Amino acid sequence: MHERIDIEGISVSPDHFIDGKRVGSPTTFETRCPFDWPRKLADVARGDAATADLAAQAASAAFPGWAALTAAQRGVYLHRLADLIEANVEQLALIECLDMGMLLESLRLRVILRGAANFRNYADLASAHEERVWSSRGTANRVIRSPAGPALIITPWNAPFMLSTWKCAPALAAGNTVILKPADWSPLSASLLADLIEQAGFPPGVFNIVQGLGTELGNALTGDPRIKRISFTGSVPTARVIGKAAAENIVPFTAELGGKSPLLVFADADLDAAARKAAGQYDDSGQVCMAGTRIIVEESVSEAFLERFHAYTDAHVMGDSRDPATTMSALIHPVHAARVLGFIDRARTAGDTIVRGGKRWKDDGNWIEPTLIAPRDNASEVVQNEVFGPVLTFQTFKDEAEGIALANSTAYGLSGIVYTGSAERAERVGRAVRGGTVWVNTFLIRDLTAPFGGIGISGIGREGGDYALDFHSDLKTLQILEGSVRSSQ
Repeated sequence: MHERIDIEGISVSPDHFIDGKRVGSPTTFETRCPFDWPRKLADVARGDAATADLAAQAASAAFPGWAALTAAQRGVYLHRLADLIEANVEQLALIECLDMGMLLESLRLRVILRGAANFRNYADLASAHEERVWSSRGTANRVIRSPAGPALIITPWNAPFMLSTWKCAPALAAGNTVILKPADWSPLSASLLADLIEQAGFPPGVFNIVQGLGTELGNALTGDPRIKRISFTGSVPTARVIGKAAAENIVPFTAELGGKSPLLVFADADLDAAARKAAGQYDDSGQVCMAGTRIIVEESVSEAFLERFHAYTDAHVMGDSRDPATTMSALIHPVHAARVLGFIDRARTAGDTIVRGGKRWKDDGNWIEPTLIAPRDNASEVVQNEVFGPVLTFQTFKDEAEGIALANSTAYGLSGIVYTGSAERAERVGRAVRGGTVWVNTFLIRDLTAPFGGIGISGIGREGGDYALDFHSDLKTLQILEGSVRSSQ
C-alpha cells in the first residue's frame, strides 16, 4: 500500500479500493495536470489480473448481503453518500479540475452536485418502485425486480466523477455490488469517491475500485464470469472488444459511445440564441460526447448566423481552469491534443476550409484554438468522425428535407439540437432527427428519469431512471392460479 498524497492540501490515496480497504500494486502509472503540463499529480497503483480477481471476489462475497436489503435500506446509504458529496464539493471539484482539466467553476456549481443528485434520485426511484400487477387467464401476475449480481462500471476520462456516479448509483440502488474501473488519464476523483463510500458506512466489498490501463485490466475484468452486468462509456473500438467479452458469458451490456451530433438552425429561429449556443459547444474544449459539433444552418440566414457565432466565439477565454475568467480548458493529454490536430491537418490537406482557428493556442501545452471548418463535402472525415475537441464544422441547407438529411448523415446518433421558432417544425424535425436525445431551442438540460443512450454506433441500451434500474436487475414474472392459495394469517 502506498502513502496518501497531498495535492494542494487535499489528501488522495493512489491505491485501489477493494473490500473496504486500500490495496496497492507493485507498479504504478502517472496522472498529470492538463493545463499545467507536465506537472505530475500522482503515481497511481497499476492493477493487473490478480487485482481484478481480488475485486471480483470481494464484490461476489458482498453481493448476497447487499441484495438482501430492501431498496429503502440501501437508500439510507445512498442518501448518506449524497450528503457527503455535497459537504465535500470544494475538494472534489479541485481534484477533478487538476486531474481532468474541466473548469473549476463549472465543477463547483454544477457537475459535482450532479453526482449527489444521481445517488439521491436513484435511491428514491428504487424505493418508490411498484411492481406491475395484473390478472390474465385466471392467474394473478407480478413482475419482480431482483438484483442481478456484481456490476462492472467502466468510465471515460471526461467528467469522470459525474459519470461514475451516474453509472454506480443505479447499480447500487438496484442491489448490485460494484467494481469501478476509472480512466487512467483522470482517476483521482474516483479515489475520493471511495473515501466517501467508506465514510458513509457501506459494507466492505459493495463498492470497489480497480485502477490501471485498459489493455492490462480489460480482459480480466470484462471476461470474469462473476460479473453479471457491464456498463461502459468510451470509444467504439473499445466497446466492440468489451461487447465480445460480454457475449462470451451472456452478460447484459450497455455502451454509450459518443457522437457527432448536429446543431440544426432554421431561418425562423432566434439566431442570436442559436449562435450563442453553437459557440458554447467549445466548452470543455469540445470534450463532451453530446456536443453539437456539426453546425447546419439554413442558407438564407447563414451569414447573419456566422457573424453572431464569431462574436460569441471571440469572447472565449483560454487559460488556467482554476481561473473564473477562463471559459475554455486545455485538452486532457498531449496524445489527445495531437489526435485533434491530426484531424485539422488532414482536413486542411483534403481541401476543407479552415474558417477560424486550426492551430495550437500556445507553443506548449494542450490548448487548441476554437476551430471552425467548412468541409468540401459531407463525406469529409471531419464531418463523419468524432473529433472530441474544439473543432466544429459548418454546412448550409436549402430546405427542411435537406437539413434533416444532413443531420442524419453520419453513423452516429447520440443527440441533436434544433433551433426553430415553429412549434410544428419543432415536433416534426425533433421526431425526424436521429438521436437518443434531441433538444429544441436548448441544450444539455437533463431529466435524470428520462432514457439516455445512443442510436447506431453511438451505443446500445439506455441509462436513466427506471431504464437503468431494469438493466441492473433480473426481471421475473410470478404467476399464481387465482383461488388456488390463501393467506395463512
